[in-house]
Amino acid sequence: MSTGLIFACGGAILFAMGVAGVILHDHLLRRILAFNLMGSGVFLVLIGLAQRGGAPDPVPQAMVLTGIVVAVAATALALTLTRRLFALTGGYTLPKDGDE
Repeated sequence: MSTGLIFACGGAILFAMGVAGVILHDHLLRRILAFNLMGSGVFLVLIGLAQRGGAPDPVPQAMVLTGIVVAVAATALALTLTRRLFALTGGYTLPKDGDE
């Protein structure tokens, strides 16, 4: 088993853990963390599979670097919206469909 394949398998496991966290948790901060875990898994898969003939391919590496910047910005926005929700409702869970 090559190193890239180990990284890719680890990334797939992280992605699966993140999906489970997004589906199973109602708490918004935990969902944000699970979503970040999913992103880290995708980044690990891209880097793990970015080997061509033993040399790393620079295009997936550039995509991952760009994705990290976008993920940080999206996380900051999500945390800001979560703080606003807490200020309005006093809780970190979204209201159910019938509750308003």
